[in-house]
Amino acid sequence: MKFGVLFLLVALYACNENQNMNQKDPSKERSTDVTAKDILGNPDYIAISYSGYRLKSREFHPTVEQVKEDMKILAAMDIKVIRMYDVKSEYASNVLQAIDELMKDDSTFEMYVMLGAWIDCKNPRTQYPDHNSEDLVENTKEIERAIKLTKKYPHIVKVIAVGNEAMVKWATGYYVQANVILKYVKQLQKEKAEGNLPKDLWITSSDNFASWGGGSPEYHTEDLTELINSVDFISVHSYPMHDTHYNPDFWGVSEEESQLSKKEMIDVAMQRALDYIKNQYEATKEYMVSLGVNKPVHIGETGWASFSNGFYGSNGSRATDEYKEAIYHQKVRDWTNSENISCFYFEAFDEIWKDAKNPGGSENHFGLFDVHGNAKYALWDLVDAGVFKGLHRGNRPIQKTFNGDLDSLMNTVQSPPIKAFELME
Repeated sequence: MKFGVLFLLVALYACNENQNMNQKDPSKERSTDVTAKDILGNPDYIAISYSGYRLKSREFHPTVEQVKEDMKILAAMDIKVIRMYDVKSEYASNVLQAIDELMKDDSTFEMYVMLGAWIDCKNPRTQYPDHNSEDLVENTKEIERAIKLTKKYPHIVKVIAVGNEAMVKWATGYYVQANVILKYVKQLQKEKAEGNLPKDLWITSSDNFASWGGGSPEYHTEDLTELINSVDFISVHSYPMHDTHYNPDFWGVSEEESQLSKKEMIDVAMQRALDYIKNQYEATKEYMVSLGVNKPVHIGETGWASFSNGFYGSNGSRATDEYKEAIYHQKVRDWTNSENISCFYFEAFDEIWKDAKNPGGSENHFGLFDVHGNAKYALWDLVDAGVFKGLHRGNRPIQKTFNGDLDSLMNTVQSPPIKAFELME
């Protein structure tokens, strides 16, 4: 009889201990009232650009379960904010549904969204795009879809971005004038003021630094001034990697620096790449301040491809490989975190649909993971630390590229070009 009572007491104790172990730490549970103001500029809320397309066509949308795989991988990296680009398909809905379900399943899970509304000019991507008019029907639908999803998932969607590189004039297939973006920004701000959207939702447009006034004076219009006054913050894009070809004055090493080791030469060149994005960021901010405006300025996009068989590869600027990508990613993260700047680093996973006819095209290789979920060199230390243990993309566990062989990786890495720098210092 005494033995039976003792056994019962031990069993009850063990049961209580198991329950205590399974209980979540209340201090780690997410806040229910997180806002864009809390997230943006907060290094505890690391951001990244996310498109989860895994095949060679955007016709094949990632499923809710596939998105959940990706979100768990990103969460393991302490990513808590993602940026999406449009709401034209069911994909955006799938992402928000996946995050919602993960949040319901785990009170500590956090993932918030900067939702994009794609904006086009009239006759986009045709022989005769009309950049002084807009695709009114499709743009209106896109804004309506963004509003609908934000209302459905207000606990997830914290920012709406009207357009993606929609004003920069090198987007020759679809760019619009600033007045089009302004119209929709003001519409969304009105929806907020009337209580139809959350009052703490932030509205912006995500565009090239030049489009925000940080470059050519041709963008310095009254409409841009009004737009800067109308958004809640400026989301600026800068790509030093692209300019290693298009504007390479900053890129390379001097004759004297060519005597350094390969790694030292690369570090010197990548520091110049960091200085380049800093200059574009500061130019944008200075233009804003010159208008008498004082608002947050965050990085909506920047990134570095890990491979290119074109302008940026071995027969071009020799900029792209996993080693340089890792250095750029770390330098940008260190800078933006130290300055309380959010950086929606481009991007989480490779997207092989972007240049489907050319697998070696740089646009297919901006991810920190390849399309199979292999972690590129920028993330090898996280693999070593075991943060991805038990996680998969598809049927594959998260492993290192190059089988973790640094020597094999470095064999693919070329030194930056040697050139004369007039403005080196």
